[in-house]
Amino acid sequence: MKWNELLIRYGELSLKGRNRNMFVRKLRNNIQSALHDLRSIKLTSDRDRMFLTANDQDEMEIAIKRLSHVFGIQSFSPVAKCEATLEAIKETAIHVIGSDETADKTFKVEIKRIDKSFPYVTGELQQEIGAHVLRNFPELGVKMKKPDILLHVEIRQDGAYLTSKVYQGAGGMPIGSNGHSLLMLSGGIDSPVAGYLMMKRGVSLDAIHFASPPFTSEMAKKKVMDLATQLSSFGASVKLHIIPFTEIQQMIVHQVPDNLSMTTTRRVMLQIADQVRQEAEALAIVTGESLGQVASQTLDSLTAINAVTSTPILRPLIAADKLEIIDLAQKIGTYDISIQPYEDCCTIFTPANPKTKPKLQKVEYYESFSDFEPMIEKAVQERTVIELPIQETDEFESLL
Repeated sequence: MKWNELLIRYGELSLKGRNRNMFVRKLRNNIQSALHDLRSIKLTSDRDRMFLTANDQDEMEIAIKRLSHVFGIQSFSPVAKCEATLEAIKETAIHVIGSDETADKTFKVEIKRIDKSFPYVTGELQQEIGAHVLRNFPELGVKMKKPDILLHVEIRQDGAYLTSKVYQGAGGMPIGSNGHSLLMLSGGIDSPVAGYLMMKRGVSLDAIHFASPPFTSEMAKKKVMDLATQLSSFGASVKLHIIPFTEIQQMIVHQVPDNLSMTTTRRVMLQIADQVRQEAEALAIVTGESLGQVASQTLDSLTAINAVTSTPILRPLIAADKLEIIDLAQKIGTYDISIQPYEDCCTIFTPANPKTKPKLQKVEYYESFSDFEPMIEKAVQERTVIELPIQETDEFESLL
């Protein structure tokens, strides 16, 4: 059976009260962006549902694949629409059931009457439609709990919608509905996962990356661009800011004791990120830090690093272990990019014995011998900004 319409169900939007319309508008805009190149697509919405139609069957298949990665969608179904009459519903049910393999299968009819003026109650409809299906598919059995085929019938004022397929959406909230933040994006496994989790909570992102050529290569920069592009596939483009960091990093290596150099590096990065954040009108900075994973991620180190800014620092991975992070990176399609053997500026200058409990007073003392402020201003001004478009992705595994 060829489907030409999708019914899209909202997720957490049902809880948003007076702000609901704003969330729905954000979701609609994100869906339109994700499907921007599909010419036959039309989108309509009401308070509790959205409907997508496509005149081209190939474009409908593409839309089904992409929608599963748009945050704010709980689930969606290809539907067959007919007149809201009992006979039309019964005949359409035969076509819908016939699109599935029915041998040795069980089924159940589930009714949702949005239009309460429809002249049949739910029990009567289930009996009439179920009996009609059994007459046409005698090999089917009936099962009330966890049937193989669930025939869902939704009766609305403009017609009846029938489906037997449900695709899970990405859940969460529409990107942009919870403000804008700046993601510190390295070339590693953690930071793109952190970005994904913030996007799932409705946060749109710019990303910032620190490059130290010739110590870091063009391939390392391309890897980060690929990671940002992958993040953009979840419903909103990501603007990537690439910071020239060589001069600053060499200054740190020469002026700050080796065991404190990582702390100072992170502090300077955060100061640069804070300036870019202001220009990008972002409200917070997002990092992929996980407590205790490396020396710069102990509570003492994070305290010393945070001291350079009053901007909120969001760390969605702070209590996650590495295996959990890797598992999610594989599901969202960033893991294979992150493990490419191109080092970022943090890994190439990692000291042999970094302090795990740096004293803020001592860090500030050694930094006082260098004037980082003009170098920070220069790095911000000379950054490269790249707008990553939304990309079609391969089908991922089921997401969180």
